[in-house]
Amino acid sequence: MSPARTASAKTQTGRTADDKPTLLLLDGNSLAFRAFYALPAENFKTQGGLTTNAVYGFTAMLINLLRDESPTHVAAAFDVSRQTFRSDRYPEYKANRSSTPDEFHGQIDITKEVLAALGITVLAEPGFEADDLIATLATQAENEGYRVLVVTGDRDSLQLVSDDVTVLYPRKGVSDLTRFTPAAVVEKYGLTPKQYPDFAALRGDPSDNLPGIPGVGEKTASKWIAEYGSLQSLVDNVDSVRGKVGDALRAHLAGVVRNRELTDLVRDVPLAQTPDTLRLQPWDRDQIHRLFDHLEFRVLRDRLFETLVAVEPEVDEGFDVRGRALEPGTVGQWLAEHAADGRRSGLAVVGTHLPYDGDATAVAIAAADGEGGYVETATLTPDDDAALASWLADAGKPKALHEAKLAIHDLTGRGWTLHGVTSDTALAAYLVRPGQRSFTLDDLSLRYLRRELRAETPEQQQLSLLDDTDGVDDQAVQTAILRARAVADLADALDAELARIDSQPLLGEMELPVQGVLAGMEAAGIAVDLGQLSALQSEFGAQIRDAAEAAYAVIGKQINLGSPKQLQVVLFDELEMPKTKRTKTGYTTDADALQSLFDKTG
Repeated sequence: MSPARTASAKTQTGRTADDKPTLLLLDGNSLAFRAFYALPAENFKTQGGLTTNAVYGFTAMLINLLRDESPTHVAAAFDVSRQTFRSDRYPEYKANRSSTPDEFHGQIDITKEVLAALGITVLAEPGFEADDLIATLATQAENEGYRVLVVTGDRDSLQLVSDDVTVLYPRKGVSDLTRFTPAAVVEKYGLTPKQYPDFAALRGDPSDNLPGIPGVGEKTASKWIAEYGSLQSLVDNVDSVRGKVGDALRAHLAGVVRNRELTDLVRDVPLAQTPDTLRLQPWDRDQIHRLFDHLEFRVLRDRLFETLVAVEPEVDEGFDVRGRALEPGTVGQWLAEHAADGRRSGLAVVGTHLPYDGDATAVAIAAADGEGGYVETATLTPDDDAALASWLADAGKPKALHEAKLAIHDLTGRGWTLHGVTSDTALAAYLVRPGQRSFTLDDLSLRYLRRELRAETPEQQQLSLLDDTDGVDDQAVQTAILRARAVADLADALDAELARIDSQPLLGEMELPVQGVLAGMEAAGIAVDLGQLSALQSEFGAQIRDAAEAAYAVIGKQINLGSPKQLQVVLFDELEMPKTKRTKTGYTTDADALQSLFDKTG
């Protein structure tokens, strides 16, 4: 199996020392809400106004978990609605919760899209909460020999903890997770995991609108359960509990018993899924690109790609590359046989790519009939040079390139002119999807052709390219022809995408002509008065030094004026100036904020 078909090197074999498979279960609603309140919504908005803080925080946490825990199986459980068997039993259950903030609306659905794109199963069951689904799968998995990790912000899940079930509980946001093992539960609460729901019933849970006992806090509740062993034993001996707390317990006993029923997680929800069906699936690089482009998760996408190995459908397929290095004196004949019928050829130019000193060292052509030719410019005969120059300049010979402007510079350096460019795959890809992160030929080939930038059968292709290539770098030949072939195929795919969005005229009538103009402008350069620039540099440098000295005089010391942290301390702590907009790193000290402070304080 190709490495690219696995979710990651870790997750493919993610086993513990005792060779148990690992099931990672995520409480989707709980974690998304925590992420929403941990990350300022105003700092996570797309250009279109979509708020993404919950999705971002959830996804960042998930990437860390996949990297650090190496699960073999993963699922995320979500609530369907607040109407469950618990609200039927007790209508006030969670009735105190306020309505969902506007900025959170829709982020759960987007989070589910991210999970699906990563090959992770999403679970939801009417009438039950996400915790119940997690409890059911955790119990099944434990019985079947799995190591189970439950990630949730709901402490009720501590009742699931065992030697093989660990709860990861967020302490701060969703990045700092506390690991609750049986020993950790005992250390924290003085009780075993099985005793936890008894303790929780006595304590109550304001977040679920489950009232506790007046005057009875966690310390007393824990003491009672430790002393009597269980809530049932405490109920059986309730008359022996003395003092005001005993009176309060007896007065609210019915509520405590009800709390215990509602706190107990259901471990036998009828689910279509079983632990074995939750194996982490390969994830689709193209879908991740589309989704993260929409969400503008550029940095997070980089983290994801660094952590996991992207999977593409049909990623084992490369390019069918045929071709050879052309013998001196045969270029004109080859062009006449393979690239003169009016069909588009792919062109790859190897060179310096410099506008002021461009030079083409080699040219590869992938003809429409499937053949490829490669020439090193240093070996061209005068007839070869004339034939190639004529073909390049012929507008009737359609050509596709990737980043054609760079090729124009290189060809111009050889005295050649390029005409007949009908597609630049980098420009075309930008028109199809301007917000995407990468426009490299490798990435676009994966995205639009679902093919890696490599030959279909490397060993055979290399042998075929060895014919008549004495003195030529065989790998360079194959690489250049491969790139030309990829450009030709990619141009066809992008033509279809441009037609779908009615943007073919934009490429042909606007972008490609402008590209030629820009190439000419870059080659010509601009006239610069170096003396005047030097004088301006000195003048501006002096102004900056004067302004810095004036600032040091006001604050009484020298600081790094380019450091936001040091500016924050001076402006807001020492000088007690009005606070600016708060960000994740403190009060902002950008140019607009400083101008506003100046206007306010004079």
